[in-house]
Amino acid sequence: MRSRSVTLDDVAQAAGVSYQTVSRVLNHSSQVAESTRSRVEAAMRALNYVPNRVAQQLAGKNTRTLGLATSDLALLAPAQIASAMQQRAGQLGWHLVMAMAGADTDGPQAAVSDLLSQRVDALLINLPLETAAAQQIETMAGSLPCLFLDVAEDATVASCGFSAQTGARQGAEHLLALGHRRIALLNGPSSSVAARARSDAWRRVLQEHQLTPQAELYGDWSASSGYRAVMQLTGDAFPSALLVANDQMALGAMQALHQRGKIVPTEVSVVGYDDTADSAWYQPPLTTVRQDMRLLGERSVDWLIGRVEQPERCDPAEIFPTELIVRNSTSPVFNGQPGSAQIAAELKRLANVLVQDLDAK
Repeated sequence: MRSRSVTLDDVAQAAGVSYQTVSRVLNHSSQVAESTRSRVEAAMRALNYVPNRVAQQLAGKNTRTLGLATSDLALLAPAQIASAMQQRAGQLGWHLVMAMAGADTDGPQAAVSDLLSQRVDALLINLPLETAAAQQIETMAGSLPCLFLDVAEDATVASCGFSAQTGARQGAEHLLALGHRRIALLNGPSSSVAARARSDAWRRVLQEHQLTPQAELYGDWSASSGYRAVMQLTGDAFPSALLVANDQMALGAMQALHQRGKIVPTEVSVVGYDDTADSAWYQPPLTTVRQDMRLLGERSVDWLIGRVEQPERCDPAEIFPTELIVRNSTSPVFNGQPGSAQIAAELKRLANVLVQDLDAK
């Protein structure tokens, strides 16, 4: 037989307070003394009380729930952002529910419809959207506040994120400063706003130096797509450096270079994008453009909750800075004879071993 659900009356009786006091605690009212709030929360934990959000919705109350429509969480960057959002929402006493958009053209709208059916109080949209598609979702949401994380910088919707123009320029100028002129681009899908923005910025920097890309390759953000793209490069057009639109594709690209007998960074330098959690542990550790995913997730939640609690607020969302993180996957352009790269790489490895031995002593 199914046990009876714990009610507000049960919590009130256990805590020695009124039903109305428990309700105020649930609604985070400032009119409850801290000692009383602690007593009520302790009673909730002891009784395993779970608030009935459906009842709150029917009563027309805020459920303190945010909805996140996101890209595939198998990709590291969206997963890190979602994790940061969930943790921040929990710290502020809110819930976060998620819906992943499918690959079909109706995917974003379907994900948003799923979230709206759960009566969320506001929407976070971490999907690559053209301005028109973002405006359509904003219309679907009606009066609910929305914040978009992957739209063009000039989109006419509330958005926050990183400047692709700045980040892509940092990576390209780093390679140019190292003397590279034969630079290939490995970009994300052409349907992605972020991918196009990075590619445009890379080309702009190269044009400023009277250069064109040695090759232009495309992937779907996954490591396997980066691997396949680099395996397509021909010997005659082989670059001295690769600009890659995310770290996961850079991982696959470096594996392909290794398989083709190219030494990173002695023969081919590689710059990634995102600085996801694992990029410092690639072999060699990846030089990349850092986007602080945790900061983005946390500030997005802060901004959106602020709009729910104070609808009259009109402060714009933020554009966060990027940072070039230089590790071991880039080096000055190599102009040695064929085969000498392996000798140079081995000499560098031995030098590092000697330095480590001296430091240990």
